[in-house]
Amino acid sequence: MKTKSYILILFLLVAGLVLASMYTPSESDYVSVPPSKKNSETPSDVSFHKMMDVLTHPRCVNCHPNDHVPKQGIEGDPHDFGMSRGENNLGFEATKCTTCHQTENNPYSGVPGAPHWSLAPHSMQWQGLDRFEIAASMMDTERNGGRTPEDILHHLTEDKLVLWAFHPGVDAKGEPREVPPVSKEDYIKAVEAWFENGHIIPSK
Repeated sequence: MKTKSYILILFLLVAGLVLASMYTPSESDYVSVPPSKKNSETPSDVSFHKMMDVLTHPRCVNCHPNDHVPKQGIEGDPHDFGMSRGENNLGFEATKCTTCHQTENNPYSGVPGAPHWSLAPHSMQWQGLDRFEIAASMMDTERNGGRTPEDILHHLTEDKLVLWAFHPGVDAKGEPREVPPVSKEDYIKAVEAWFENGHIIPSK
């Protein structure tokens, strides 16, 4: 009886091996897996996305509205008191930006401040654009006021108004404002690296 069982098991094993050797998978048995986007990113792409994580944050976009109304807060709400762009992006005579926004934050009133507080020119509207469109707008001399790459690099890494985003102070309730998701040091390194690598905007 035992001998018959051994023979049956041996027979099944041999039959399984023969069937397995006869099976050849076809191309249609495989599912095509797209290459990982992360793996295909170049160092320039990595720098680009780190830089744009900051430039797409409300701390930056609020000053680049797609209309003539400055925005405020993380929600990008219209500025209080019905403020509008006015002449030269500085507000109107009685309600200029610098009437309230001084060269530094006011911790008592919660009014934020930095040198030359103003809106970006209307041609540099970023609100509603994605990170790739914002970068294209930023580097387009017809929309950026004729600024060269060197001018843009300086604006992004040294302009105190831009760097205010990392030191936004407190709001009227005394609560700290949200900062961008990248530290100032890492942001500046990313911007410098992206420009050093030719300021190439990756494909979407």
